[in-house]
Amino acid sequence: MNRYVQLHQLGDGTYGSVALAHRVDTGEKVAIKKMKRKYYSWDEAMNLREVKSLKKLNHANVVKLREVIRENDTLYFVFEYMKENLYQLMKDREKLFPESVVRNILYQVLQGLAFMHRHGFFHRDMKPENLLCCGPELVKIADFGLAREVRSRPPYTDYVSTRWYRAPEVLLHSTTYSCPIDIWAVGCIMAELYTFRPLFPGTSEIDQIFKICSVLGTPDKREWYEGHQLAANMNFKFPQFKKTPLSQLITNASSEGLTLLDAMLHWNPAKRPTAQHSLSTKSGSTSSRINMISSNDLENSHYQIVTRLFQATIFPSRPTPERRGNGRQALVQEQFPFEFSSIIESLAYPEEALREKDSKMYWENL
Repeated sequence: MNRYVQLHQLGDGTYGSVALAHRVDTGEKVAIKKMKRKYYSWDEAMNLREVKSLKKLNHANVVKLREVIRENDTLYFVFEYMKENLYQLMKDREKLFPESVVRNILYQVLQGLAFMHRHGFFHRDMKPENLLCCGPELVKIADFGLAREVRSRPPYTDYVSTRWYRAPEVLLHSTTYSCPIDIWAVGCIMAELYTFRPLFPGTSEIDQIFKICSVLGTPDKREWYEGHQLAANMNFKFPQFKKTPLSQLITNASSEGLTLLDAMLHWNPAKRPTAQHSLSTKSGSTSSRINMISSNDLENSHYQIVTRLFQATIFPSRPTPERRGNGRQALVQEQFPFEFSSIIESLAYPEEALREKDSKMYWENL
């Protein structure tokens, strides 16, 4: 730890505290997470879920773990430093985000989430506080303390994710949930980006289900039989509500945005779109251009690349190419419009619905 000088504490949680520090030789600011429990061997430390997941996840929209240090049986995680989280970004604003900013924040979150899911992990605690930012131009998924591998075997614990962003199947104590719980949470975050208010601010698990029913309506047994089975196992009966149109609650969202939000907030997890499908466009232009950025670009200069990339959407322009420190030609930035209307065309549907929908609409299980 003598390579770092700690400046001040940033936060304190159940499992550890986080401090701002800078590296002595470079002056680089970092965030150091100090774990509260002791770790008496490296094997014990390396088996932590947070370490196992972050070692495998190198992406511009996933917070980077610089190094792991074990000193006097105390474990430290050294992360890249981001100045705020998404909750703080919303809290400090006087005006609501325009939809173009909502789209770009959401795009970055889905990019990171799709990468995670593709590499076999789901997060289990998606919420604004776990999305770190440098303004709305750069957003990264953080805090992988609850992350699980998709291939790991159930049963999983039912108490995951902060209540307001917790998927119905988790609230009903399912032990076989998977990636769709992250999609539900992103839907809740998306709604909050429009209004700066939580969509389902439940005060308990039962009240949380009540709040969800008051917006989405009572789930139809034919649409989500498994959910009714879970409720029956708890001797719980869903309260009776008619669906409230999301347009009445989120008046500043486009119809395309509301359609995407409605899909993410489907009662039945099997009918929620995947993160990748939520990102896909008919032409694939935006996704393919971003995926063309090499891992070396992400490693050496991902902050500048991604910031310019999303600024190009919010503030359309065509900057001229410039030289980077490693001598490579920088990417020529273009305007990358991330339109909800193009996302809707690629939303996933269950197999039965393919008979009624255009053949281009398809579902890919996570």
